[in-house]
Amino acid sequence: MSERASSRLADAVDMEPYDPRQELGAAELRILYRAEALAKRRKDARPGLWIAVVIYVLFSASDLLLIPDVAAYTITARFAVGLTALLTLEAQLRRGAATEWLDVTCAAAIIFGYVGWLFPASLGANKESVAYYMVFGTIFMMSANLFFTFSFKVSIITSTIILCILYVVNYFLPASLTYKMVFGTFYVSCFTFTSYVNWKLNEERYNVFLNALEAKIQHKEATERGKALLRLSRTDPLTGLENRRAIDEKLRDYWTDWQKLGNGFAAILIDVDFFKKFNDCYGHQEGDRCLIHVANALSDLIKNYNGSIGRYGGEEFIVLARMDKKDQVAELAEAICRTVETLAITHELRRDGISIVTASVGAAFTRTQAGAKLEKIIHEADRALYLAKASGRNCAKLFDPTDPQSSDESENLAALLKIAIGQGLVSLVYQPIQDVVSGRVEAVEALMRLKMLDGTLVPPSLFIPVAERTGAILELGRWAIRTVCAELLVDDHVPVVSVNVSPIQLKTPGFAASVATILGETGVTGNRLAFEITEGLEMEMHSDILRCISDLKLLGIKIWLDDFGTGFAGLSWLRLIDFDTVKIDRSFLHDCGTPKGMAMLQDIIALVRNRGHQILVEGVETDEQIALMREFGIDKIQGFRVGRPVPAASFQAKRGVQKRPFLRSA
Repeated sequence: MSERASSRLADAVDMEPYDPRQELGAAELRILYRAEALAKRRKDARPGLWIAVVIYVLFSASDLLLIPDVAAYTITARFAVGLTALLTLEAQLRRGAATEWLDVTCAAAIIFGYVGWLFPASLGANKESVAYYMVFGTIFMMSANLFFTFSFKVSIITSTIILCILYVVNYFLPASLTYKMVFGTFYVSCFTFTSYVNWKLNEERYNVFLNALEAKIQHKEATERGKALLRLSRTDPLTGLENRRAIDEKLRDYWTDWQKLGNGFAAILIDVDFFKKFNDCYGHQEGDRCLIHVANALSDLIKNYNGSIGRYGGEEFIVLARMDKKDQVAELAEAICRTVETLAITHELRRDGISIVTASVGAAFTRTQAGAKLEKIIHEADRALYLAKASGRNCAKLFDPTDPQSSDESENLAALLKIAIGQGLVSLVYQPIQDVVSGRVEAVEALMRLKMLDGTLVPPSLFIPVAERTGAILELGRWAIRTVCAELLVDDHVPVVSVNVSPIQLKTPGFAASVATILGETGVTGNRLAFEITEGLEMEMHSDILRCISDLKLLGIKIWLDDFGTGFAGLSWLRLIDFDTVKIDRSFLHDCGTPKGMAMLQDIIALVRNRGHQILVEGVETDEQIALMREFGIDKIQGFRVGRPVPAASFQAKRGVQKRPFLRSA
């Protein structure tokens, strides 16, 4: 994980609880509190006044019992004040009046409600009842302080006005001095008590506000921290793209939408070509920078297609985009190739004629829902990517179900290869290699054959790529070497047998040791074997390959370069490896019918001869071609004119020679 990503993770995990009082001053907090209190009072004004008016009107029953002679006036006053207050408040709310004006209306309703009830009540004939009935005036005082959530200032002003009115009426009542002193003290006590409680309630409301604000901020921070951790868990720390976990979740979402709604999509795998060589040449830091540049460029491109891109592991990326037409998918895949190429990131260690970083792209898209599985589209994209690499890299391949190299048939072959050796479905045939001067067969090439369970033969051009892609080539290769030794070399039926080996075998740790084990078990010396290495793009200048070749030569095994002239790496291999024999591809011999083709063959022969290697020409099919090979001084020839591939029994009756066993068809 990068240092920046680690820092973000630490910040997200170790974040201290936030106290708003540490950041905001008392004035700012009071402003926030008042704003929240205004909103609450505005919300509570209508239900509060309606409830107060209803209770106020219901108290008309007590007027009828205690002051019946003036009850009609007090009840009329109650209805008049209550209705006026409600109509005024509703009009203010409709016009959007400020909250302070709503408070004034409610406070005025309390005061006028008290006055509108008190004066008619004080005119009653039974002065004693009136005197005692006045005690209910404290209810209005409590309403100002406790029922409505006025600000402390409004509450004090309202309750003070009510207290003053109480004292004025109390003064003029025809009651004893004792009564006036007792009730006056009661009024002051009620005023003091309710005002104190109101003040405490306001302070408590403020504390509740602070606690709620702190809780809200902490909850927000916890939510943001959770989101940050989730983003980190779903983000590749190097490139900032979605990681494999996130892209797998998105793939399931795309798949569900396709299954339920029919929204098709494409899955595109991208592999940076020869990235291990880039790391070996420039270092891992430059390798990381290369991946970041590629990720950023591809991310910008994919935005134009409303797709998603993630890092799928190592130097591999994956793109998901909603599209279900072949042309759309092919266009995007090609655009990805060109985008990486346009970056022009220097890569000088490549041996394929390109000196910049490129990418191979394999694409697949949803076609039919019948029997479809989520993993299938990724497998199809992976098989298309394999074909892109096999086609020379720096290109895009779209999965084609009709192509035997990418279709489901290759999956059937993969399953067949797993049981081929055990079921006896694989065998070897041998094609002779002739010395041009003596005319004798001095070697044979072992060629692998595969048949299906029903006996149908499978061409090597089909099953060998599948074997390489699935890794089955490793077991098949060991079996071929062991079989060659047992069938022809142990009893000296032929002097030398050549066997084709794959780059995958040469790069596999312990391959040379496994060959040494087979030689030891069969008692065959290494100089009886020749390993043919196919010149092509798959034969990278890999240090493990060079080391393996060196170990094989120490065992006495001859190393031949096969199909020289068909790829880009031949000259480099000639410079790095001391081949015993170089096999010139048959295409050059068959082009000799033209002056240009003849000159090309002569140039290649001269080039190889100057390096000091023996020369073997493939594809000799006529006496004229044999004569031409004698004229050019070729060492060995191979082709149908020399001999077709035959089973080992044909060489067990007479002394022959060897060619190669692994993966080629005559």
